[in-house]
Amino acid sequence: MERKNAWNYYSTEERKRVEDISRAYCHFLDCSKTERECTASAIRLAESRGYKNLETIIETGGTLKSGDRIYACHMGKTVALFQIGAEPFEKGMNILGAHIDSPRIDIKQIPIYEEQGNVYMDTHYYGGVKKYQWLALPLAIHGIIVRKDGTKAEIKLGEKERDPAFVITDLLPHLGKEQNEQKVKDFINAEKMDLLVGNLPSASEKNEKEPEVVKKTVLKLLQEQYQVGEEDFISAELEIVPAGKARDCGLDRSMILGYGQDDRSCAFTSLLALLEVKMTKRTSCCVLVDKEEIGSVGATGMHSKFFENTVAELLELYGGYSALKLRRTMTNSNMLSSDVSAAYDPMFAEYYEKKNSAYLGNGLVFNKYSGSGGKSGANDANAEYMARLRQVMDKHKVVMQTAELGAVDKGGGGTIAYIMANYGMNVIDCGIPVLNMHAPWEVSSKADIYEALKGYIAFLKEA
Repeated sequence: MERKNAWNYYSTEERKRVEDISRAYCHFLDCSKTERECTASAIRLAESRGYKNLETIIETGGTLKSGDRIYACHMGKTVALFQIGAEPFEKGMNILGAHIDSPRIDIKQIPIYEEQGNVYMDTHYYGGVKKYQWLALPLAIHGIIVRKDGTKAEIKLGEKERDPAFVITDLLPHLGKEQNEQKVKDFINAEKMDLLVGNLPSASEKNEKEPEVVKKTVLKLLQEQYQVGEEDFISAELEIVPAGKARDCGLDRSMILGYGQDDRSCAFTSLLALLEVKMTKRTSCCVLVDKEEIGSVGATGMHSKFFENTVAELLELYGGYSALKLRRTMTNSNMLSSDVSAAYDPMFAEYYEKKNSAYLGNGLVFNKYSGSGGKSGANDANAEYMARLRQVMDKHKVVMQTAELGAVDKGGGGTIAYIMANYGMNVIDCGIPVLNMHAPWEVSSKADIYEALKGYIAFLKEA
């Protein structure tokens, strides 16, 4: 089957549009390195387009009607946004669902310790990472520390030019002979992936034999700058992420290099698609969820009842809730599980099957199924739904491709698609191809970002 390179179809005006979207996307990545930051960015954008907080509508005794725009946020780490359509909810919604968590390194609850004059923060990695990729990189700390009185200290340290950066140290090659013989998964012990944060003894400690004099310096700085003590880390969510901004990649500037593109590339384009569409026949929805990288579990993951409960609240405000209405709404809905796919990498060709791989610059990717091996854990979308989506994409001149996540027995992966499919709705994975997936710095094509936006808008209008 002939593949299309999206760049070949752009006019001068459309290429400018591609660049404009790419700049906005890079800014979104820079402002949204954690799920909390991503949720806050989404709400800011939504409110600037007239979206109202569902909690406020409930508290003031309001109602909902066709054309209303609302959002609901849960625990600051997941958000669902709706534009109510002309048809009743029971006819179903068109849903774009992406996740906003990304692989990273988390700081433990009791993290700070001193070892031979160096102070470290103890860590626990999050999601599917290659641990060695996080060594010897400039790193930043993002997150919150909640004091016992409920007040919060917001941390974002390591991003500005004059900020200090942090690092997880690596063994020098001169001493690494034995290390080089180990398997990649054993190359670094997870308990040794601790963040170097200090080396300066406390000026008030004159006796060099005093214990933890460097740790005292670190704790003093934390108290002065953020008014937090060592015990406050027990109620903190601090994430270690790559320091630095997303930027153009390649001499031709056709690509984007940035952290967290799995899955914030699809989160951004899904959100922007919802914000750009006007009144639609079916209710349009974008849901951005947490915890996908560790199984979509917990109160803010797709397995939680947050989304279902939010739809129930909408039904009540729209004309009256009933369990049957809720079931009909969910079952009759169509969804794109907006998630990235593995881009074909010629440097590792043996791990792909060329005909059924995604390629940078070839547009929006549809993955009929994911899973591993014999489609284990997959949502296998039905052919009728795929045919309908092909028709919609062709009508709106969206450059698209289909793919699997690598060769059959080489691995695989999962998304939120199967969770929503449990309601009986039509669901298929649909996103952009990414190189270096789950690495600190991932690569995407500007053209694919643009085609994803076009495709998601087409879906909301006509699926």
